[in-house]
Parts: sequence; C-alpha cells; structure tokens
Amino acid sequence: MTGHSPHHDQETAGLPLDVLLPAVLVVLLAGGYLVLAGRARRRHPQAGWSRWRTGWFLAGCVLLAVGLLPPIAPWAHSDFRGHMFQHVLIGMYAPLGLVLGAPVTLLLRSLPAAQGRRLVGLVRSRPVHVLANPVTALVLSVGTLGLLYFTPLYNAMSAGTGMHWLLHAHFLLAGCLFAYVMAGPDPAPARPGVPVRLVVLGVAIAAHAVISQLMYGGFGIDIHAPVDQVRGGAEIMYYGGDIAELLLAVALVATWRPQAAARRAPRPQRRPKARPMLP
Repeated sequence: MTGHSPHHDQETAGLPLDVLLPAVLVVLLAGGYLVLAGRARRRHPQAGWSRWRTGWFLAGCVLLAVGLLPPIAPWAHSDFRGHMFQHVLIGMYAPLGLVLGAPVTLLLRSLPAAQGRRLVGLVRSRPVHVLANPVTALVLSVGTLGLLYFTPLYNAMSAGTGMHWLLHAHFLLAGCLFAYVMAGPDPAPARPGVPVRLVVLGVAIAAHAVISQLMYGGFGIDIHAPVDQVRGGAEIMYYGGDIAELLLAVALVATWRPQAAARRAPRPQRRPKARPMLP
C-alpha cells in the first residue's frame, strides 16, 4: 500500500483547493474593501476616501496573494527558504499594506450610525485594549518565533495541511496586530506615544536579529531541513525582516506630529499693558 498526501488527492480530484481557497479569500478581501470605499465616498462626498489608503490596502492584498499562491506556496512546502520567504511576505509586508489602508476607519465611514457606535465600543473594549498593548503585540509577533523554531512545533505544523494554514493565519493576524499597534492610522485604545513605540520596534528588530543569527549558526533550533536551507532561511529573515521593519519605522515616524501638538498647547496669555494715568 502506497501513501499519498491530501494535496495529491486534491490534484487527482481536479480541486486545487490549496490554490482556489486563498485566491478566493484575497479577492473577497480586496473586493469588500473597494465596495466599502465606494460606499464611504457616497455617504461623505466632500471627504471621500483616500486613494492612497486604497492603494496601500490593495498592495497588501497583492503581497498576500503572492505569498499564498504558486510559485511561492509550493516552494514553501518543499524548501525552508521558501517557508521563510512566505513568512516574511505574509507576516510582515502584507500586514503593513493592509493596516495602512485603515480598514477600521473605512468601516466607520461606511456603516450606519448605530453599527458604527457598536464598532467604536468594540475598539474600546477591554479585550482589544489588552491586544492593542505593544508588549502583547510584540510577544504574539516575535515571541512566538522562538516557540516555533526552537521547539518541535515547526516540524509538527509543517506535517499537516490544516496545521500549515493555521500557521499562515497566525503570521498574518499577528503581523497585522503589530503593524496596527505600531503605526496604524486606525483608532486604538490607549496607544502610547511615538517614542515608546519606537523602543518596542527596536526590541522587535533586535529579537529578529538574534533569532536569525542563532538559526544561521544552528544553535538550539529544531528544524528538519538541510543546513543550507536553514541558513538561507535565516538570511531571508535577517535581511527581509530588516527592510520590513525599516518601512514600519518610516510609517511610525510619519504619524509623529510634534509641531501640531505644540500648536494645540495652550499659550500663556499676555497681560494687558497698563495705561498711563492722566494727570
């Protein structure tokens, strides 16, 4: 009796779900955003909706599609370098584009007032407050990499198709959360100032560098792949991650408005000059 994989069953049945499913999801994501953008323009004709925001979101959708579809997806299944390239695309570059598209703000502009108030209440809720904490986002985005690559978890999740899709979902959601907390234009509860977020981003950059260096040297990792593939994957994480985090830092600094804050600060009132008394 010969073994066969679920992927082989999909091909023989003529149902390439590993290609069809992500393609449909990305198309629905991009199409839904465009529908909401059109509705926002109709509801607020003077304010409209930024084409830059739309462009950023669609760019994120394109990067997500590139990471989930051939030729990257088959490469990621057979080569650790492909896995790491896919991880950087899905977990770092695509989330930055999606978050800069300000989807929550778009929802607020396109929804009726009652539904908009419920969405605002959700954003201000305690669970979102905890998730939107920079430390939480840092742990979910970077901290889980150590758990993934320095334990048998990566090998276990790579063995099954369902587990592999769970890994993709984690990369995407954790990356979107981190980009949202760091530089998202959407409202966030109790978001700290730019200097604090720059410190957190610096910690993330350092953590990525340490993990990639340990991976390249083979210290403590548990990855069932040839050494050249592991080292190539470490280089992709190191250099590709640096570029993505540099772009995130630029987006973060672009939200800093110290002059605007200074203009909003109350100015000391001048005392009226005393008039000379007439004799």
